[in-house]
Amino acid sequence: QVQLVESGGGLVQPGGSLRLSCAASGRIFGLYSMGWHRQAPGKQRELVARMNSGGATNYADSVKGRFTISRDNAKNTVSLQMNNLNPEDTAVYYCAYCSGFPCNTPDRYTSWGQGTQVSVSS
Repeated sequence: QVQLVESGGGLVQPGGSLRLSCAASGRIFGLYSMGWHRQAPGKQRELVARMNSGGATNYADSVKGRFTISRDNAKNTVSLQMNNLNPEDTAVYYCAYCSGFPCNTPDRYTSWGQGTQVSVSS
């Protein structure tokens, strides 16, 4: 069974940057889509960035141009570089994988980690 562990969250000021990492127990990144999701209090879980098995990426409009998803297949990790953060980015961030099709909504993903808290505040 695949297990995913997120790390790298923290507290940053508006305009700052963070890099989140997701480590997988199994080598899945070349087989399945990987996604970064976030959930803020009172809001629906949002798929913010995804990468399919071929390396194609897609971003939510709310983060496009600021966030970048990447992977290292050899190390079995996927990262999310977050730049120009604003308070609306405050949420718990999760990584998960999608083995089916399509992979454009959070409900298509599985093996959620415990999440890592990202807080953006002055």
